[in-house]
Amino acid sequence: MRSLTLKLTLAFLLVGLIGSLLVALIVGFRTRSEVDLFLSVRDRTILLNALRSYYQTNGGWQGVEQLLERTAPLDFYSRNLILADANGVVVYGQRRPFLPGRQLGQGAIARAEPLRVDGKIIGYFFFVGPPPLPIRGDPRWAAEAELLQRLAAATVLSAIGATIVALVVGVVLARTLTRPIRELTAATRAMAQGRLDQRVTVRSRDEIGELARAFNQMSADLGRAIQARRQMTADLAHDLRTPLSILRGYTEGLQEGRVSGTPAIYQIMHGEVEHLQRLIDDLRLLSLADAGALSLNRRAVDPRALLERAALAHMVQAEQQGLTIRVEASDSLPAALVDTDRMAQVLNNLVSNALRHTKEGEIVLTAREADHERIIIEVRDTGSGIAPEDLPYIFDRFYRADPARTREGSQSAGLGLAIAKAIIEAHGGSINVASTVGVGTTFTITLPAAASADSAAAPQTTSATRRIA
Repeated sequence: MRSLTLKLTLAFLLVGLIGSLLVALIVGFRTRSEVDLFLSVRDRTILLNALRSYYQTNGGWQGVEQLLERTAPLDFYSRNLILADANGVVVYGQRRPFLPGRQLGQGAIARAEPLRVDGKIIGYFFFVGPPPLPIRGDPRWAAEAELLQRLAAATVLSAIGATIVALVVGVVLARTLTRPIRELTAATRAMAQGRLDQRVTVRSRDEIGELARAFNQMSADLGRAIQARRQMTADLAHDLRTPLSILRGYTEGLQEGRVSGTPAIYQIMHGEVEHLQRLIDDLRLLSLADAGALSLNRRAVDPRALLERAALAHMVQAEQQGLTIRVEASDSLPAALVDTDRMAQVLNNLVSNALRHTKEGEIVLTAREADHERIIIEVRDTGSGIAPEDLPYIFDRFYRADPARTREGSQSAGLGLAIAKAIIEAHGGSINVASTVGVGTTFTITLPAAASADSAAAPQTTSATRRIA
């Protein structure tokens, strides 16, 4: 039995069948009990009225056994009846030790029910054993028995109808529940065969609907990942082919004697080798970050010192471009627990990008304390900005806002921001970007602060602004 639909249908049917049988049994038992109790109460009233009438007619209880044993339905109830006079002497009884002539004890009289005529006690009676109920099959209760049979038949028909309804509802619900599962199964098999553009219809908001939405999200993410991998492979091949083609051309020319070796040629070849080495190093760093094996030599560092180091490294280039680099940081920022070399790599990349895309204005490096656990570092420029459609992909590997542009000089292959993000996340932080075309771009880095034993005794924070270049 492999079909989930069949399993659910049988489960609903079994639950409906068990419920119907239990209801039929309980209703039948309770109905028969209530009818028997009704008949018992009714006939008991007849019995008491007959006893009172007999006493009033005869002035006593002599010969009462003939009334009880020869009058229907009193003969049925007389089997368990114990009747005593006003003095507690048994006048009728068929069960030991309550035989005629025996004196009832105080306990028996206390549990007996008195018979009264005009407020005067004329005797006591009680039943020995459980209250007598009508005998099944007795013709005197034929009408009641027929009523019970009709009720039993109605109960059975109701149970059968409920079972059929449970079966129909079970089939409908089972198909409703398994339909999205079948669709998910078919879509999964299609993805396993290489057709990655699979989507399923979300039909509900329950757990199955959540599963369908998660599948659609997974399919979309997988499609983007495959596309990114293909694009990365193509970009990587392009970035490798260019320097290799240059090196091959020069080496073939040198080998065939068409080109004479000069310092300029050797410098070009060396530059291409360095570019290949940088590309390989960047790819290795990213692979280590993906595997969670990126080693970090962390130590507590003043965030302002990191920013000043990055600013000084690009001071000459900024002066040549007529730009200003400013560092803004408070005097008593908490230290950041970072790898200084890795963070220098991140900041150098951000500042280099800012210089590349800023024609006039300034580049501002700021650091501030967001709370006692985080430090915010910003690299802000007044450059050309980034188009809104490019912002979501700015940290993707090999991504270029202009796919047609080629590598110029020592420019990287589009891995700089991807590496920066990997390094920041390896530190347990995050990096974000905000940009407006024609206004400028701001990169925001969030890093955890290093724990300081004397942070509570730190002096009041004052603002310090330093201008470099």
